[in-house]
Amino acid sequence: MSAAPAPRTVTAEVGLRLVVSREASIPLAASFRYAADDPYAVVAAFRAGGPGPVEWTFARELLADGARHAAGDGDVMVWPVEDSAGQVLAIALSSPSGHALFEAPAASIGAFLARTYDLVPQGAESGHVDAELCALLEAGGNPW
Repeated sequence: MSAAPAPRTVTAEVGLRLVVSREASIPLAASFRYAADDPYAVVAAFRAGGPGPVEWTFARELLADGARHAAGDGDVMVWPVEDSAGQVLAIALSSPSGHALFEAPAASIGAFLARTYDLVPQGAESGHVDAELCALLEAGGNPW
């Protein structure tokens, strides 16, 4: 009997709040996904009632840094906030078509990040990129 292969992806469903104003927010769900074959990135899929989720890809390191202090520059910024519900992470997204500010429970994001580090430890990302590239080339995936 052989052991089952180790999981290569970590996912988490997180309940967020879309901040509309200082006084109002709208609850919504998001899926956070991390894959060992793209070890530097996290994909967040926000479900806001449209025809499908809106996906954003950003650095895992940005999410981890933002849990401790303000991090990011440009399209994605993350910072910790203490509010009446406890510790949350503010996640600000910007694009040419608009801006959005979300608040996520810090504990949920922290648990998700811990699972990603179990899959690919911090600092070991380049080894996973190299392994994926070698596997692709050995499989005849060389485009040249």
